[in-house]
Amino acid sequence: MNYSEIVNEAMKAKEMAYVPYSKFKVGAAVITKGGKIYTGCNIENASFGATNCAERTALFKAVSEGEREFDAIAVVSSSGDFTPPCGICRQVLAELMPEGKIILANNNG
Repeated sequence: MNYSEIVNEAMKAKEMAYVPYSKFKVGAAVITKGGKIYTGCNIENASFGATNCAERTALFKAVSEGEREFDAIAVVSSSGDFTPPCGICRQVLAELMPEGKIILANNNG
């Protein structure tokens, strides 16, 4: 499968990030087994623990719409480098999409 579509959707989602503190934008796009795409961005809060990562935002949107089977998730950031999921996101990914693929992309794709 060509994952360029979800990488492009993750890049668009990145631009919606609310990051007044770190200025570090992250976007994610998850594709279901049925081919539907859900996107998410990171959303910061002054109370750091209330911050939500892009990966969890995308997955939680999908799950809240009834999705339970996922093929892959793409993650991009404003750093210009590859940005792997944090520990909390890895736990959520392991539970919600244990067989899913994680695609990391940079500004070049």
